[in-house]
Amino acid sequence: MHDAPSPETLCEPRWYLVQTRPRQAERAEWNLGQQGYQVFHPRLRVERLRRGRRCQVEASLFPNYLFVRLQRWVDNWYPLRSTRGVARLVSFGAEPAPVPDALIEQLRCRIGQIPSPPALCPGEAVVIEDGPFRGLDAIFQAYDGEQRVLLLIELLRRQVRVKLPLGDIRRVA
Repeated sequence: MHDAPSPETLCEPRWYLVQTRPRQAERAEWNLGQQGYQVFHPRLRVERLRRGRRCQVEASLFPNYLFVRLQRWVDNWYPLRSTRGVARLVSFGAEPAPVPDALIEQLRCRIGQIPSPPALCPGEAVVIEDGPFRGLDAIFQAYDGEQRVLLLIELLRRQVRVKLPLGDIRRVA
């Protein structure tokens, strides 16, 4: 038989999951913070290709989701629904689902330990967009410095290694 939760545990702040509108997690985070809510938006450092260069950027660990700390019977939850960038509070039925504090702590501890994944991985398909091999499909092999890549392309029914500027290729979606 389950015991009913004590009034003290009902009033303790808990973490809840908020779904944001597409590509608006930062906006939701900022707006919730401006309203006085405690927000946790786990992010990772990742490598991206931008204008032919590799750069480090922060990306959301859970795109379109963030965590907000609320007191069940104390905080006013109604402004959450109308906050710019927020789609909804994740609920099961009519009841918002709390996230265990231990899970949030594990995320906080591990987030800095996750290595940054490279923008391109060996074996990944790319398309050459500029230069004499323009329009050919290729396979990424490795980086050759900061601005060049080593690729495998098929020429005359043989795979040939070529070095090209990073800006000349595009990842195949």
